Amino acid sequence: MTDDALFLGVAYTDDGWLAAAFDASGFAHADVFAEVGEIWARYEEVVERILVDVPIGLVDSGETPRPCEEPARAVLGPRATAVTDPPVREAARKRRYPAADRVNQRKADRRLSKSAFAVSDGIVAVDELLQEVTEARPVFAEAHPEVCYRAFAGTTLEREKRTAGGYAERMRALVTFTRDAPPVVQECAEATAGHDVAVHDVLDAVALGYTARPGPGSLRSLPADPPTDATGLPMQIVYRAEQPLEPT
Repeated sequence: MTDDALFLGVAYTDDGWLAAAFDASGFAHADVFAEVGEIWARYEEVVERILVDVPIGLVDSGETPRPCEEPARAVLGPRATAVTDPPVREAARKRRYPAADRVNQRKADRRLSKSAFAVSDGIVAVDELLQEVTEARPVFAEAHPEVCYRAFAGTTLEREKRTAGGYAERMRALVTFTRDAPPVVQECAEATAGHDVAVHDVLDAVALGYTARPGPGSLRSLPADPPTDATGLPMQIVYRAEQPLEPT
């Protein structure tokens, strides 16, 4: 790792990809990108790690789901429903939900939730980037913001992230991890000017950024020894903690 290396937390939003960049000393800057490929083009020479909040590593077929969603639900307790099974690779590329759902049932013998389908464009964008640009593979990893908050807080969260109470819980989790979180969240929010980015997306990008950069604890994954998909991408959800998270 070089002194000027950057670590990115990237949230897939309704208005693009919000990237919160950190260096070894703290928050550097934030920006919104139309495409995830633009993030790689801008940072490929200096970035050490990019954590994104969309699935990486997909099942092509078969009834067995990915190995990371169930352990993530297990550690989240009341927030377990925030974790959804992603579509199989072919279903993610369908433009309409009925077609995607049919493919998912045919390929995996299970229905596709509408919430999982809603992030299909983001899933495909990252998947295609990592299939086409092999040097990006060691840099990108999947993180779920709710798992990151759970690790930072040291306990489960109770409220949905779009509520005022949910905002307070997640901000408290960030402050538990580091006291510089409030001004970092403010700077990150200011960087979204001109874009329709939700407050919870700002918090998520910051949470992933803190997880990506060196700091307290170690970078861990669910499961601890993740398998890879048919294309060689690991199927894991990473988080930062002193000790491995335990099911609640």
